[in-house]
Amino acid sequence: MQLKIAYSPCPNDTFVFDAWAHGRVPGAPRLDVTFADIDVTNGWAEGGADDHDVLKVSYAVLPWILDEYALLPCGGALGRGCGPLVLTREPGSGADLAGKTVAVPSERSTAYLLFRLWAAETVPGGVGEVVVLPFHEIMPAVRDGKVDAGLVIHEARFTYASYGLHRLADMGEHWESTTGLPIPLGAIVARRSLGEEALRLLADSARRSVRMAWDDPEVSRPYVMEHAQEMDPKVADQHIGLYVNEFTADLGEDGYAAVRGLLTRAAAEGLVPPLGPDALAFP
Repeated sequence: MQLKIAYSPCPNDTFVFDAWAHGRVPGAPRLDVTFADIDVTNGWAEGGADDHDVLKVSYAVLPWILDEYALLPCGGALGRGCGPLVLTREPGSGADLAGKTVAVPSERSTAYLLFRLWAAETVPGGVGEVVVLPFHEIMPAVRDGKVDAGLVIHEARFTYASYGLHRLADMGEHWESTTGLPIPLGAIVARRSLGEEALRLLADSARRSVRMAWDDPEVSRPYVMEHAQEMDPKVADQHIGLYVNEFTADLGEDGYAAVRGLLTRAAAEGLVPPLGPDALAFP
């Protein structure tokens, strides 16, 4: 059995899937791996015509795709203290964004939902124009004055100071302080048409791949650094430490509560369609 999977080249994904992608997880299906930015995989999942069996997507896109895809209870990214940041050239407060232009990595991202929920409470009258840019272009755009602020993700929380930028707000701090729950970021989904037995095998394979990476992190390092786009190894380690955690091995009660909480709040704001009662259930 061979499956087509698409995930990002970010260190957390390559760390999680290294053992599985290289055939070291006993009994796991072989993987044909495609690397793609999460905004691309979100589009593939929504389009429905893509031929990948397994995709890494934003939790924010789930309400549009759960008829066709099942959420795997492991392999994704949730956490605490790892939320997206709003960056500006000068120090300030949320009120300063009223009517301003903000660059975001995607309008179908968890980061965007968290930003919109934060802005609804914090920015009087709301922000102005929202522009979508690839995440690696956002900090230069803020630095160069092309936009007033930027919503950043991934390792940008470790590197924004090198661009001379200031952290205006942390979406994760806002989410955690208002809900007490971890932040749902990236999800692993698989086609329901694979069948329940295959879906359970996929979940087990992902979970074992994570645990194998934890047992001997050095084994995954060549794969991680090969795809980390010239990232400093220390930053890659910070990235993995932040985004690969207990929720990656198993969503658990708090993980599922965080996902449903985010999507329920977002639906109440009209940002996503409402979820059905069993939409997140795993076979």
